[in-house]
Amino acid sequence: MRVVVLGAGFAGLELTTRLSDEFGTDIDVVLIDRTDSFVFGFSKLDVMFGRAVPSGVRHRYRDLVKPGVRFVQANIESIDPVAKRVVTDDGAFEADILVVALGADLEPSATPGLIEGGHEFYTEEGAFALREVLATFAGGRVIVAVTSTPFKCPPAPSETALLMHEHLVSLGVRERSEIALVMPLPVPIPPSPAASEALLGAFAEREISWHPQTLVRSLDPARGVAVLADGAEMPYDLFLGVPKHCVPQVVERAGMTVDGWVPVDALTLETSFPDVYAVGDVTSVGTPKAGVFSEGQAVVVAERVAARVRGEAPSSQYDGRGICYLEFGHGSVAKVDVTFMSGQAPHGSLEGPSAVLAADKADFGTTRVRRWFGREWEQ
Repeated sequence: MRVVVLGAGFAGLELTTRLSDEFGTDIDVVLIDRTDSFVFGFSKLDVMFGRAVPSGVRHRYRDLVKPGVRFVQANIESIDPVAKRVVTDDGAFEADILVVALGADLEPSATPGLIEGGHEFYTEEGAFALREVLATFAGGRVIVAVTSTPFKCPPAPSETALLMHEHLVSLGVRERSEIALVMPLPVPIPPSPAASEALLGAFAEREISWHPQTLVRSLDPARGVAVLADGAEMPYDLFLGVPKHCVPQVVERAGMTVDGWVPVDALTLETSFPDVYAVGDVTSVGTPKAGVFSEGQAVVVAERVAARVRGEAPSSQYDGRGICYLEFGHGSVAKVDVTFMSGQAPHGSLEGPSAVLAADKADFGTTRVRRWFGREWEQ
């Protein structure tokens, strides 16, 4: 059986690792990604705020040595979900089972003025470039803002505002600076009232202004103002934006999307195309677009594929649960345990923040690097 997996993020790495662990060379797995390395989302903030260097957070796919798995670095040119055939600039691949885990693409140009007058921090390129910008920032009015919904990792804008406060304090320019967090959500983390309450308390303590249910529509670089959806304006000296998210064009051209994302069965991650699964940010499954949820979905798909290989009826179902770590700055981290189930209101709990959970978060990354890449994380 050949399994072709598109995308080597949380989902692709977890899925191929599980299949290799169980079947080794008895299964033919092809993992395709356009990039040469994997970077955790939290590592982007570490680089951005000078806590790590880019070379220390990139995990090269060339290090992947898994029985039965072949990694191909290539651009995907077309997907035929009916024939389960994928064409890349490195050749075509036909699958018995196809898994689409290509994530969400980012489109900074969708927000007028963002490229010319602001910075986005959700791509590797954007976050890594901000390392030098922030290192020499002389202080002033900082806006951290979301420009569109849905967006990946809902806690990240809050983390960025808190880490910006810590960074400005370390530079000695916090007293002459202002930080504003602008989000379209009513609270920072809607599924977890406890986490939202803790964040709002931290914002108040650090004098970070909170602007809920507010969306930035454009920037006017000449005047240094962000224009909100209601026409109001906010002046800024440094704008850190979360850009518009969209499904990769190759997935849209394949005819797999409805209302912008790939619909799947919420329990099995199956698409409307036989033997084609979709997992993670590319879907409209109903969970947040975050790596831990992608990983959980990949576990279900791996178990269902494994059952097929063994000649058994697949029974594994997705439980909608994910655990996210939340940076509060000054070495303090919280953990949010949240569950999203179709037809039910999402619910979540909060542990921390504490210094102990900072070590827990570090272990989250190191254990996955060891498991996925077969080596220790040497930063």
